[in-house]
Amino acid sequence: MSDLPPETVQDYPRPPRLEPVPQRLLVRLGGAVAAETVRGVRVLETHHAPTYYFPPEDVAARLSPAAGASFCEWKGRARYVDVIARDVTARRAGWCYDAPTPAFAGLAGYFAFYAARMEACFVGEERVIPQPGDFYGGWVTSNLRGRIKGARGTEGW
Repeated sequence: MSDLPPETVQDYPRPPRLEPVPQRLLVRLGGAVAAETVRGVRVLETHHAPTYYFPPEDVAARLSPAAGASFCEWKGRARYVDVIARDVTARRAGWCYDAPTPAFAGLAGYFAFYAARMEACFVGEERVIPQPGDFYGGWVTSNLRGRIKGARGTEGW
């Protein structure tokens, strides 16, 4: 069970909000620490699980440019990376906003990771589960309430 306070995803704002994360964030891949920080930030958006971002200096894994990009109306253009730890490569498993919109300037250069493509991801001591679907990169913790976007039938919300 989570030691995080209860949150309801329908109560998250639109447009989204960027905020600091007081808990330690950890990503494991290939039996190694791929990223670990106590200086993370998260994006909260209506119907989404929070998306957690790591300062680049707290990413231990090797990151290699991956094909493609995406555009968020709130944050701007994201580029994708392969995440490499020891002998494991997670393809297109992370992303970064190099030049985000002014409202999200605090994300510049920070990296987020798809929990489904990593060995394990943690907020504090809690192991997260991936946000449903294969596009959004939110991390689901047991304190979240409400219906989270991403599963089949929720794409148009």
